[in-house]
Amino acid sequence: MEEMPKTYDPQETEPKILAKWLGGGYYRRSPERRPGAGDCTIVIPPPNVTGKLHMGHALDDSIQDAIVRCARMRGKSTRWIFGTDHAGIATQTKVDKKLKAEGVSRLELGREKFIDACWDWTHEYGGIIQQQIRRMGCSIDFEDERFTMDPEYAHAVRRVFCDWYHDGLIYRGKRIVNWCPSCTTAISDDEAEYKDEHGHLWYLRYPLTEPVDGQEYIVVATTRPETMLGDTGVAVSPKDPEKAAFVGKTVKLPIVDREIPIFSDYHVDAGFGTGFVKVTPAHDPNDYAMGQAHDLPQINIFDEHAVVVDGYGAFSGMTRDECREAVVAWFEEHGLLDHIEEHDHSVMHCYRCDTTLEPWLSEQWFVAVDKLKGPAIEAVTSGKVRFNADRWKQSYLTWMENLKDWCISRQLWWGHRIPVFYCEDCGWEDALMEDTDVCPKCGGHHVHQDENVLDTWFSSQLWTFATQGWPEHPERLEGHHPTTALVTARDIIALWVARMIMSSLYFLDEVPFHDVVIYPTVLAKDGSRMSKSKGNGVDPMDLMDMYGADAMRFNLLSLFTANQDVRFDADFDKDKRFIGSARTEQAKAFITKIWNASRFLLMNMEGYTPGAPCAETPADAWMLSRLAKTVTAVTEGIEHYAFGDVARTVQSFFWNEVCDWYIEVTKTRLNGLGEDGAAERLQAQRNLIFVLDTSLRLMHPLMPFATEAIWDAMPVSWLDIDPETGEGEKAAALMVAEWPEPERFAAYIDDAGEHAFELARAVVTDVRSTRARYRISPKEQLDVTIRATSQEVADAIDGMGAFICMFARVGQLGITTDEIAEKPAGSIVLTGPDFDAYVFVGDLVDFAAERARIEKTIAKAEKELAGVRKTLANEGFIAKAAPDVVAKKRERAEELEAQLEALAAQLADFA
Repeated sequence: MEEMPKTYDPQETEPKILAKWLGGGYYRRSPERRPGAGDCTIVIPPPNVTGKLHMGHALDDSIQDAIVRCARMRGKSTRWIFGTDHAGIATQTKVDKKLKAEGVSRLELGREKFIDACWDWTHEYGGIIQQQIRRMGCSIDFEDERFTMDPEYAHAVRRVFCDWYHDGLIYRGKRIVNWCPSCTTAISDDEAEYKDEHGHLWYLRYPLTEPVDGQEYIVVATTRPETMLGDTGVAVSPKDPEKAAFVGKTVKLPIVDREIPIFSDYHVDAGFGTGFVKVTPAHDPNDYAMGQAHDLPQINIFDEHAVVVDGYGAFSGMTRDECREAVVAWFEEHGLLDHIEEHDHSVMHCYRCDTTLEPWLSEQWFVAVDKLKGPAIEAVTSGKVRFNADRWKQSYLTWMENLKDWCISRQLWWGHRIPVFYCEDCGWEDALMEDTDVCPKCGGHHVHQDENVLDTWFSSQLWTFATQGWPEHPERLEGHHPTTALVTARDIIALWVARMIMSSLYFLDEVPFHDVVIYPTVLAKDGSRMSKSKGNGVDPMDLMDMYGADAMRFNLLSLFTANQDVRFDADFDKDKRFIGSARTEQAKAFITKIWNASRFLLMNMEGYTPGAPCAETPADAWMLSRLAKTVTAVTEGIEHYAFGDVARTVQSFFWNEVCDWYIEVTKTRLNGLGEDGAAERLQAQRNLIFVLDTSLRLMHPLMPFATEAIWDAMPVSWLDIDPETGEGEKAAALMVAEWPEPERFAAYIDDAGEHAFELARAVVTDVRSTRARYRISPKEQLDVTIRATSQEVADAIDGMGAFICMFARVGQLGITTDEIAEKPAGSIVLTGPDFDAYVFVGDLVDFAAERARIEKTIAKAEKELAGVRKTLANEGFIAKAAPDVVAKKRERAEELEAQLEALAAQLADFA
């Protein structure tokens, strides 16, 4: 056996282990190693090709790797597909900025050369996130990397477009879209980000063409006075009887002198403003719907940069903001500005450049979703696709039920160009799988392709099957589609998850995945969103450099919850530089504990030979039973994606039960100090190696590097041996070793033996805590009387008497089930659900002095708690103090309350 280094250094060890995995080819698509084990295929949500790893990625990838590593060890045919998305808007924006810095514009360069520049950009920056994910230890088949702009993938995208086009599911139409004047492209509703902004409500007077009941004008209220240039109507609510007399009348639109009608429509909220609503069909979705219903003209007053078009006099050429000021000034100058009110409202922004979006009437390509959404809804309601947690199922269904036709065209150059061709000579139009410059109808050569590209989400909706050979090689999908699980963020349930389900059902007649695992958003320490601008963002690479990949992964997985977002406890210096994370430090400490315990055991394996574990002692029976139950809990936890529970289970088991108890109580036999020294030592070695080996296999999916490094130094254990032949050998790597299946461990479960040991452990803990509390030397033997709540408990503790006396340094151990009238003199009583323990300390403790010390400590704690509570009751403090300061005050109050409760219990010892 290779001797382990004294300390675990992740910066030295992790690169060596990574090289071992890659060199061994263990990441590649694996065949089924156990008959009937099945398959496990996962596609990574494709990060942007030029993106970098962030905390969401780190958590997402840690979850996926845990699933895949466990499946690989269970003998499943595994495949984890990595790939990146071309990220149309993001990449084009970055390349645009680069060119501008060089004094070149995209338009000057031309489409073909600009696309070449985008390819150059992806080649220069495209490998960063792949290397970062590799550094995390994610066991992805990197040799099978995919990219949404690769020729094979582009062919699949084109096939989907052409099929849907010819099936009548894709059409071109003029609709209101969310338009980004900076990126100069349409943005889908789901990609728009809403921000609350402080604004105004302007009340403008529109003169009536004829007075109504002596009234010369009406007053409309609007947050966007600049769009009045495109008004083609005024609407009132049919539920507003006071406005009924105005319906059918007209007003003269100021500035443009356009006569427009007043009508009633249920889109109008009678309580908003004055009840008169200006209608601009080309610049508002609701107005567009009213315009369609009432046959109003659609007048687009802005160009693609949100600049007023020609035909509006002095207003032409103005930006939106300039036009707003000028229109308001004109109304005021002409006595038509009624008044202005403060008004906060939510405004849509571009998710990429943060520009305020413009609702804009333009010709776009759409997917008609009515035929697609029904099967996609049924897939979830029937359970073919399951959401974890279940509450996200309703989010999905609500979105699907209200789904509108999907705008798939983007006014970009980088991306999948829409494969529709037009003949300028005869008007022919068609979607083609191959480019053409000759019209098949008239033979003319004036043929051009549509200038738009497809929405990035259109191409990524094919991710589960286009990455696996479809449509040219559908046989490659066999056994690997539907994929096992999709691990993703909640904010793309609509953008991506739903669309993948729709497209997969349409083209493959099957769902793309069985489970959707929604991971929580990783927030900053104070509960806000992480961001570089706020200075509260954490770079996963910094965490790995500081603590190692295992510690980062284990901490993130321990935070995992299916029901709420999580806060990451990062600390920063005054310059907002990351300086540490206490929880990640704790995760590193756990890994150090595993390393040190393993090293200790392996240093004591002289003379070891493989053999079956055996419950020779009560401690053995307890340990093997606890091990069997932990195997079941961890296996089921991973199967049900309960990674926070899994992380906490393995840490509690290995640290609190294996290290703190089993290794300690087995040291005597391990040292060969028993009556039959050699035989007891060998069995103790076999049991310890069995427990350690099983524990490493359970922990491997969560912290692969350290467990693999320890595995390299491990001897063959009983898990590697065929019980029938007695032969076997250690696997080449832990990541391809067999998983400890619960069925193999079922025979070790011993509830009675486990309960007896737990009772004994509780007695030992009580005695040890008494020694610690009152600073009694470990050399002093203490007498103990146990009053058991039942004869069963009494018999179990009696059977563990020798163990209790040895490990708690007990002189005489008395056990009774009779009531004890009053606490014996000189004793400390510790109460519990199964027994009361009377620990006799006699003259070893000065009761009067201890009582005085405790009373003094209680008084001090009560005084501090009163001050903290007074501060927390101060509404001014709560309103003005930083959230983390308030949180610390509340934590301190909880600490003091717990301390006082414990002190009160101690004081009762001296009653």
